[in-house]
Amino acid sequence: MNFELTEEQEMVRKVVRKFVDQEINPYIQEWDEKGHFESSIMNRLADLDLMGVCIPEQYGGSGMDYNTLAIVCEELERGDTAFRTAVSVHTGLNSMTLLQWGNEAQKQKYLIPQAKGEKVGAFGLTEPNAGSDVASLQTTAIQEGDYYILNGQKTWISLCDHADHFLVFAYTDKSQKHKGISAFIVERTMEGFSSQAIKGKLGIRAGNTGELFLDHVKVPKENLLGEEGEGFKIAMAALDNGRFTVAAGACGQILACLEESVKYCHERKTFGKEIGKHQLVQQMLAKMEAGYQMSRLLVFRAGELKNQGRRNTRETSLAKWQACDYANEAANDAVQIHGAYGYSHEYPVERFLRNSKAPVIYEGTREIHTVMQAEYVLGYRSDKTLSRSLPAWPYDEVKEEV
Repeated sequence: MNFELTEEQEMVRKVVRKFVDQEINPYIQEWDEKGHFESSIMNRLADLDLMGVCIPEQYGGSGMDYNTLAIVCEELERGDTAFRTAVSVHTGLNSMTLLQWGNEAQKQKYLIPQAKGEKVGAFGLTEPNAGSDVASLQTTAIQEGDYYILNGQKTWISLCDHADHFLVFAYTDKSQKHKGISAFIVERTMEGFSSQAIKGKLGIRAGNTGELFLDHVKVPKENLLGEEGEGFKIAMAALDNGRFTVAAGACGQILACLEESVKYCHERKTFGKEIGKHQLVQQMLAKMEAGYQMSRLLVFRAGELKNQGRRNTRETSLAKWQACDYANEAANDAVQIHGAYGYSHEYPVERFLRNSKAPVIYEGTREIHTVMQAEYVLGYRSDKTLSRSLPAWPYDEVKEEV
C-alpha cells in the first residue's frame, strides 16, 4: 500500500487549488448571497481538462485514474460545495454512467462532448414523492413507434437550468415495480422539456438546483440507456460514482473548516492567549483532523477498487456516510470556534455549515447508509456482479460490451 499521491495527482491537486484560490474564493460570498451560479466556472474547468478527468482519452477525457477525480472534488469543495456538486453530477452521475452503460453510438454522441466540457450533463432520478424510495417514482415512458413518450416531473436536480443532457429514469412497465424502470438520455432542446430553479435553499446557494418537467417529450428509442428494465441497476451504479465524489468533496469541506479555524485560532485571543491554546478548542480541531484523515482513507480505498474494476458499493457507501457526517460536525465546530463571528457572513464558516447539511441528505441519507452497512455486516445484503462495469485503470482501449 502506498498512500503518497503520484506526481500527476499532486500536479492536479495544485492546479485545482490555485484555480479555487484565484477564481472561486474571492467571489464566492457574493455568489452565495445572490444565489448566483457562475456558469463560467464550468468553462474554465473544461479549459483545464477537468470535466472528464477520469474518462478515457478515446472518449474525450484526460484518462486519469478515479482517485484523481476524488482529488479534484476535494479541492473544489474546499472552495464551495456548489462547484464540486457540478462536477459530481456532470462527471460522476452522468458521464461515468454513459461510460459504463452506453453503447458506442451514445458515447460518440454524448460522452465525448461532455468529457471535453463542450456539453454539460445532469441526472434526473429524484421526484417530489420519490427520493430514497426510488420505486415510487411516477415518471412514465410509453413506446410509440421509434420513440418513447416521457411524462413526469423531477426535483432537486443539480444543473437543471444549465445542463444540455439529462439521464432521466422512468417506468416503462409499472407492474414490474423497480424492474420496470428504464433510463433515457434526454436533451434540453427536445420539445416538451422545461426546467425551473428552486429558490430559498438553506445552503449551496451558489449552485443551480431545481425541477425538470417532461410534457410528452419524444425521446428516440436509440436514447434508451442499457435495456428496458435496467434503469434501477443503472441508477444504483450511477449513485456509486456520485457518492464517491460527494465523499471526496466532504473531505474538502473538512479541510476548509480546519484551515479557517486554525487561522482564526492564531488571530483571536481570550484571557491573554490565543484561543488555540485552550484545550476544548484544541479538541474540536483534533476532531476535524481525525475526521479528515479517516474520510480521505475511506475515499481512496473506494477509488482504488474502482481503479481495479471491482464493484465498490459497500465501500463507497461507508465513505459517503462517514465523510459527510464528519464534514457536518467539522462545520458545526468551526462556527463554535469562531463564536459570534461564526454566526455572521464576515467569516466563511457559516456558509460551510449551511452547505454541509445537504450532503448528509442527498445521494442516500445518513439513515439509508447506516442501514446498508448494518445489512452488509449481518449478511442480509451482498453485491452481485453487474452486467457492465466501469473500465479498470490504467485504461486500455475501451471496447463496447455486447
